[in-house]
Amino acid sequence: MSSTTAPFSFVKRQPPKPSAVFDTYWKFAAKRQDAFFSRLENNMGPWSDDPIINEYKFTNPYRASDRVSQYLIKNVIYSKKWSLGDTVLRILLFKLFNKIETWELLESQLGEVSLRTFDVDRLNKIFENAMNSGGAIYSAAYIIPSGPKKKYLGIRKHLFHLRLLESLIKSKFSRTIHNKKTMKEGFEALLEIESIGGFLAYQFITDLNYSEWFNYSENEFVVPGPGALDGIKKCFTDLGDYKESDIIRMMAENQESNFDRLGYKFRTLWGRPLQLIDCQNLFCEVDKYSRVAHPEIQGISGRTRIKQKFKPKLNPIDVWYPPKWEINDRIKTREKKAPDM
Repeated sequence: MSSTTAPFSFVKRQPPKPSAVFDTYWKFAAKRQDAFFSRLENNMGPWSDDPIINEYKFTNPYRASDRVSQYLIKNVIYSKKWSLGDTVLRILLFKLFNKIETWELLESQLGEVSLRTFDVDRLNKIFENAMNSGGAIYSAAYIIPSGPKKKYLGIRKHLFHLRLLESLIKSKFSRTIHNKKTMKEGFEALLEIESIGGFLAYQFITDLNYSEWFNYSENEFVVPGPGALDGIKKCFTDLGDYKESDIIRMMAENQESNFDRLGYKFRTLWGRPLQLIDCQNLFCEVDKYSRVAHPEIQGISGRTRIKQKFKPKLNPIDVWYPPKWEINDRIKTREKKAPDM
């Protein structure tokens, strides 16, 4: 670990004490973002000079750059100009299963997914047929809980989620959440939905906020998930007077000074710095990365290896982000001009 103490914005409280993994957090962010741009600019790998990044699978530093988020933005939210009700339904339906193949299955059967075509019995049959044929309809990225067993005994998980969405449509939930003035208020509205806990509510409000119907600041509010808590524990020997959410905000506010301190020239997302959701996700990824880079440092879960190996796909990729971010025009010129730093 560097002997230079990183500057912290919350100077009135007892500061946290970084471990050796703290500097690795910034190294990983810079190296993984370099790999992202190398992948965009060069169809042939390898895309990193970091052997751990080349060997194992890690998400991008920016959440919106990941494959599933890109699909959500391009194919679910902005495939055409959707109404508020359609937009909220489409996002929540996609995210409850969080699997591109499941969405494409629905589109192949329904033509389009909308309030007009949403029918619990019809969707239930589509999912039953898929599962009877051996298909998986839920992503393994994170656990989507089903309803309480005592209340929903005998009801399959997917049917519970379809009925849950039906109840949200009937209660005009899209209007309810659209009327919320802050990201935290929107998050709290999602928490009122049965079976939706803090981690999922934060993920869902972030996804809703990609659309034109919501305009919250992503730096207003953050909820650390289980993986982030593991990463934070590895990055600090003592949190001092900080809460985990304070730690994430500290990382976002001090990103430039830490990259400069360590000599990393971090390539932002065409001028867009890391947001709270990105810094939260980076803690999840550095938890995994440090299992190889710092095996002597333990987190909360006690996991010691990375399960997924990186399997490069050599097909060209294109990225596209919510238009309100005003970065898509810069992406189009990336071959002629280096991205903003």
